[in-house]
Amino acid sequence: MTERKRVAILISGRGSNMEALIHAAEASDYPAEIVGVLSNKADAGGLAVAAAAGITTAVRSHRDFATRDDFDAALDGVLRGWAAEIVCLAGFMRLLTPGFVEKWEGRMLNIHPSLLPAYRDLHTHERALADGVSEHGCTVHFVTAGLDEGPTILQARVPVLPGDTATSLQARVLVEEHRIYPQALALVARGDVRP
Repeated sequence: MTERKRVAILISGRGSNMEALIHAAEASDYPAEIVGVLSNKADAGGLAVAAAAGITTAVRSHRDFATRDDFDAALDGVLRGWAAEIVCLAGFMRLLTPGFVEKWEGRMLNIHPSLLPAYRDLHTHERALADGVSEHGCTVHFVTAGLDEGPTILQARVPVLPGDTATSLQARVLVEEHRIYPQALALVARGDVRP
């Protein structure tokens, strides 16, 4: 097998998608290895999960920096220190500056809980239910400067069921997120998909 791509994951919370990527990368034939997990919150639950898996972790709080550019420069410094080749956003709840995105464009992925281009930004499940759509889902996409606008890598669809709440719909979508994010990362790591 060719050399595995070095992947860093950015999180802000419990990191369930991060965990799915870590588990996938445990397979010897997976084309990527997780070299670090970086959070903007010191109390993010995913940090303990990553550390327990033997993965290097770091915290850079956005509150410690005067500007978004300064914060993003600190993130970039950590990622470069890890020699990361691909960056995966997994519940990272900060908007990244255009300059940062440009540095990593084509090598930065995000998972979003909707069938993009529908329901960019937040509260996707509530909005889907309010609109009465018959299906919902998730999208892995390349990150570009526009919010949730980058080229799609993979999508998964789930039916919206009678009586669904935002919580029940979110739970079914999350199962699909955990399935397709590792698949999408593998496609990018192998060079099978490019923006």
